[in-house]
Amino acid sequence: MSDNLFDLFAAGIRDPEAVAIEIPAGENIRYRDLIARSGHMANALVELGVQPGDRVAVQVEKSVQAIILYLATLRAGAVFLPLNTGYTPAEIAYFLGDARPRLFVCDPARQEALREAAEGAGARIVTLDARGQGSLTDAAWIAPEPFATVPRSSDDLAALLYTSGTTGRSKGAMLTHGNLVSNARVLIGEWRFSDRDVLIHALPIFHTHGLFVATNVVLFSGASMIFLPKFDVDQIFEGMSRATVLMGVPTFYVRLLQDDMLNAETTANMRLFISGSAPLLAETHREWRTRTGHSILERYGMTETNMNASNPYDGPRLAGTVGLPLPGTEIIITDPETGDELPAGEIGMIEVRGPNVFKGYWQMSEKTAAELRANGFFITGDLGKFDERGYLHIVGRGKDLIISGGYNVYPKEIETEIDALPGVVESAVIGLPHRDFGEAVTAVVVASGSPALTEADVLAPLEGRLAKFKQPKHVLFVDELPRNTMGKVQKNLLRDQFAALYD
Repeated sequence: MSDNLFDLFAAGIRDPEAVAIEIPAGENIRYRDLIARSGHMANALVELGVQPGDRVAVQVEKSVQAIILYLATLRAGAVFLPLNTGYTPAEIAYFLGDARPRLFVCDPARQEALREAAEGAGARIVTLDARGQGSLTDAAWIAPEPFATVPRSSDDLAALLYTSGTTGRSKGAMLTHGNLVSNARVLIGEWRFSDRDVLIHALPIFHTHGLFVATNVVLFSGASMIFLPKFDVDQIFEGMSRATVLMGVPTFYVRLLQDDMLNAETTANMRLFISGSAPLLAETHREWRTRTGHSILERYGMTETNMNASNPYDGPRLAGTVGLPLPGTEIIITDPETGDELPAGEIGMIEVRGPNVFKGYWQMSEKTAAELRANGFFITGDLGKFDERGYLHIVGRGKDLIISGGYNVYPKEIETEIDALPGVVESAVIGLPHRDFGEAVTAVVVASGSPALTEADVLAPLEGRLAKFKQPKHVLFVDELPRNTMGKVQKNLLRDQFAALYD
């Protein structure tokens, strides 16, 4: 048996008849169904020209068939490249042009709008919709079921996920089979997952949280998941009557707290609530415990590293912290200038080393060398400190990355679009505290005064250029941007000045 994630997952299945995925008001997908359907799909991928090492780019709505496509891509020895469903054709053109996938899977409704981007990158285009139907499903339907999974080593690529930075374009983080398998196994142990668990899966499956953390942990533990197309308060409460775990972003918990149905009785069957992808406010943590009797378990991860730290399952879950380093993962705090390790209590750069840390950035050797040290530590760009109990606190980001609703947003891309608008002198995009989104994307604009600009004048042109989660919630106008002696815009001062905007 190889180190292919699929081989290792399949070898660990204890009960092929157990339900892996439950679709409300739909069919139940057993573990044996995942094996069979991924075989059909893997054969279809090969027939479509996919070879080991090829990238399979996917921008589709959440469906069971999309999960099967993920497994089939790994079985074929290819590299899975999920793309946010909110990306515009202009954004998709960049990702396809950079990754050069053999195959691009998209929603049938968007096929014509995305055809030029696919053809420009030399990718064959096929379709898959939210119901799991499309030309790819048609091809899988007639393909044979038996498929010999392509052997892969732990160091071979399994996925390519594009991550945001504060300058330039998105970077493709190369994640190996070993990265994904090791992290899934560690999380199963730390969060006490077993085949008796039922996870409410309401997350998107185009990023680490929903695809790798949630899905891989369920599959490797033999658990099952209630597979929801999106977050829906009523469906969450209905699922809690028979589920045991919910994984979510802070927005989930804020919205649930707004519902009178949330109490100790409605959450009585649940054993664990996990939050990640954005900072959880201490207020939310405390209010959740008061209403339900449960303490939310907050953890810390990144696209490049999967999960790094977690509050303990057994032991205090401290509000405002992301807990302790996971087994096998080393976390140190270093001086941002010298790289020297700092003692507990001092704030510095968070660096991470372990089997979970990615292989590097796709076709960016200089960027990889700058952020992955020779000793294996990855410079995360996050600022933090360890307290006297060994718990990690995230206190800020060295980069100006914004995390809004669990999605990474980098300001430079938005600023470039705004600065190109008539009447704009310059702009600075910042993240401001927001109860629902964690951070709200906010644009601060210096206008020429001729013509006089309004908020609508700035926002309207962005609708067709940027994904919705990147679009500013508000536009603020100022006479000038604050700068230091070197001419660099001091975004920290803007964040302080407008910190209470969304209170």
